[in-house]
Amino acid sequence: MNGNAYFLDTNAIIALLQGNKQIYGYLQTAQWIGISIISQIEFLSFPGLSNSDKQIFRQFLSRVHVIELSPSQTDIIDLIIKLRQKYNLKLPDAIIAATAIQYNAELITSDVHFAKIIELNTIGFV
Repeated sequence: MNGNAYFLDTNAIIALLQGNKQIYGYLQTAQWIGISIISQIEFLSFPGLSNSDKQIFRQFLSRVHVIELSPSQTDIIDLIIKLRQKYNLKLPDAIIAATAIQYNAELITSDVHFAKIIELNTIGFV
């Protein structure tokens, strides 16, 4: 992938949709922006999510690449397993990390535990 590629963790999506200027600044130079299907599920399953929040999120989805998983993606599945075992990650975090690595994208997240994954480039935010 050429240019700036960013992959957003669920907490980064929430912060962005709440108006986080730091994340918005990164994305201004992006050639590619992606999220995991896991983040889509996590966001839409928050209790008490308003119809307005759902509408804003659906508009957001139309502007990013939602990366799904299928059994034929053996390379990414193998990487998910490797990362989960090596770093003792929860499965959703292993999926998000492996997908960012596979797409050669920097992961924007506020979760500091991603920083221990040496194969992954992360960007923190406040």
